[in-house]
Amino acid sequence: RNKRSIILNLKTNEACQVFYKLVETSDVVLEGFSPGVVKRLKVDYETVRKINPKIVYCSLSGYGQDGPYRDLPGHDINYIAVAGALSAMGIRNGRSAVPLNLLGDYAGGGLQAAFGIAVALLARERTGEGQFIDVAMVDGVISLLAWEASVFFAGGGVPKWGDTPLTGGMPCYYVYETKDGGHIAIGCTEVKSWQNLCRALGREDLIPYQFAMGNEKEGIASQLGQIFSTKTRDEWFQLLGPKDISIAPVLNFDEVFTDPHVRHRRMVVEVDHPKLGKVKQVGIGVKFSETPGEIRDTAPLPGQHTEEVLTDLGYSRDDIDRLRETGAIA
Repeated sequence: RNKRSIILNLKTNEACQVFYKLVETSDVVLEGFSPGVVKRLKVDYETVRKINPKIVYCSLSGYGQDGPYRDLPGHDINYIAVAGALSAMGIRNGRSAVPLNLLGDYAGGGLQAAFGIAVALLARERTGEGQFIDVAMVDGVISLLAWEASVFFAGGGVPKWGDTPLTGGMPCYYVYETKDGGHIAIGCTEVKSWQNLCRALGREDLIPYQFAMGNEKEGIASQLGQIFSTKTRDEWFQLLGPKDISIAPVLNFDEVFTDPHVRHRRMVVEVDHPKLGKVKQVGIGVKFSETPGEIRDTAPLPGQHTEEVLTDLGYSRDDIDRLRETGAIA
């Protein structure tokens, strides 16, 4: 969103020249090719910084620009597997459950790249120099596992789903089924929150077992499960939500985008699409007080703005036609 799209066939010298002209006035180059591809195409960092020494150049890949795995193909599931996250995230029918591609692609990849670019731009403001950023999704996922890793390094053993505190190993941090087949998420890791829950349920005798694990945890969770099975999900949320208890309903997708809080936070917005008219999209997650984000344009079609961008760069109609004839642009 809010971007223009140009298609360049970088295997042609003419397209590379267009790319170089773009680089002259750019702050950032972000590429997601396999390691080595940009060098073969002559659009790598060493080439680009000769044109614009202040450029911030970020290469985002699965395994990074070096190391034994750098040339392996992959996707989110492969990266979280190597990082150890997949084995710790759940088992279904005897094998690791396949999660949404949030951890590797987005949190371990895209967000790490965005953060790195922001830091590099700040550094450039202070030093006047650009730099190269190597972001590997595997590295990003491992960095997000710092808590589990610290427990392992301290002798806590290999983390297994359901056995560790934050994967359902304690009754105070667990998901319970309700009367209507829904689920309620309990996150009472603070002593006060757990005490409030036990008192609200009329089970003050369970207060000492907040951090129970193993067989003891299973027994406490079973007792709580029986209690939660007596009311619906929404009834429990309405009853316990106002009592300073860390509790939330487990919403399905068709419920998320009609939830009053989600709507209030403008995480569902309507934007104008050139062909589809009004369309709903996810809103902007970060709220700025002085420079609020704005969705000006929907995601463009590939190459939608090729001629517009080339015109801005000073190419004439004849120049653009020649580039198209040579296959430099699409």
